[in-house]
Amino acid sequence: MKSLICGLAVCCSLVSCDVFDYHPYDLQIGKEYRDTNARNIERLGRLNDGRDSIRFAFMGDTQRFYDETEDFIEAVNARNDIDFVIHGGDVSDFGMKKEFLWLEDRMHSLKVPYVTLCGNHDILGSGEEIYQVVYGDLNFAFIFGRTKFICINTNALEFDYATPVPDFEFIVKETTDSTSTAYDNTVFVMHVAPGDVEFNNNVLIPFKEYTKRARNLLFCLHAHEHSLQERDMFNDGVMYYGCEAIKKRSYLVFTVKQNTYSYEVVRF
Repeated sequence: MKSLICGLAVCCSLVSCDVFDYHPYDLQIGKEYRDTNARNIERLGRLNDGRDSIRFAFMGDTQRFYDETEDFIEAVNARNDIDFVIHGGDVSDFGMKKEFLWLEDRMHSLKVPYVTLCGNHDILGSGEEIYQVVYGDLNFAFIFGRTKFICINTNALEFDYATPVPDFEFIVKETTDSTSTAYDNTVFVMHVAPGDVEFNNNVLIPFKEYTKRARNLLFCLHAHEHSLQERDMFNDGVMYYGCEAIKKRSYLVFTVKQNTYSYEVVRF
């Protein structure tokens, strides 16, 4: 009995000294990690001068590949031609708070603004709630240069089809702002591409039609498949580009100039 009491006392002292987390999925998250997308979109707003030529990097699926992520950040920071970075999702592997914070500890060192989408792994456990605390809404949009980026949650399988994914109300709202003169082009960004088992393929046709209503839709981006992809998904001229997982040590760089674009695969 005495040894049991001593053991409990040791455990209690360890917990009281914060040796263990209270729970790996808890939402006690410091201010410096909160509302990351909104803070970076605000940074972009301060840099946005209406330029008609922009260049951004697209990467994704960092999960547990922290060394490769650090090397990616070093590679981007060594350049002087990247306006911002888009992370295509799967920050985490298991939806644990520590995974989000470990990634942010590294991404904070990027010299340029960045935004992060929600991946299917990021919804596991309490990941959805953690993502919303750290990054914000699962669907968001921003304008830089003369291009609007509409970032949408397409992880339908993780929501058991109980929640409208993708959110067509959001897509309609962002594509029917016909009075806006702030942008000329549109790019859609998502984690899971149409046709994947994680996507709600019951709504493929509506998805195609609603997204094509966007003003001068240039192309669509996705992560998730951990491989380079270049596909005319619906045979309608709209290209879908997928990036490799960061563990393969590559990222995509897109240059948008007026109504045209080009891209390259960069290895580091």
